[in-house]
Amino acid sequence: IAAYFVGKAFGRHKLAPRVSPGKTWEGALGGVAAATLWVVAGYWLPGSFGDALAARWPWWAVVVVGALLAALSIVGDLFESLLKRRAGVKDSSRMLPGHGGVYDRIDALLPVAPVALLLLGVYAP
Repeated sequence: IAAYFVGKAFGRHKLAPRVSPGKTWEGALGGVAAATLWVVAGYWLPGSFGDALAARWPWWAVVVVGALLAALSIVGDLFESLLKRRAGVKDSSRMLPGHGGVYDRIDALLPVAPVALLLLGVYAP
């Protein structure tokens, strides 16, 4: 959501114009910043998933990993857009018409989830 509004307000430089012409570097950076702030807020809120992170990782590692996972979500979104462009379709399925299809709802999550689970499993004591 932040990427959309930051991109609309400040977006001047296209991120990948041939793949997804509406996305801008400014929007992407706004989205990464907002996601990182959200993760940091969760880190400090008691009774949240942040408690588990705080017990395992220092705050600076949460910031770095949060930013990297947010950037990875953009890669997933762009990859899905590339697949749709190559296939010459607007929606990835007939379900959820007007929203790009089901895959558009989860495209950013697909690369992030396995990496996040791996990091939590491997680097969490």
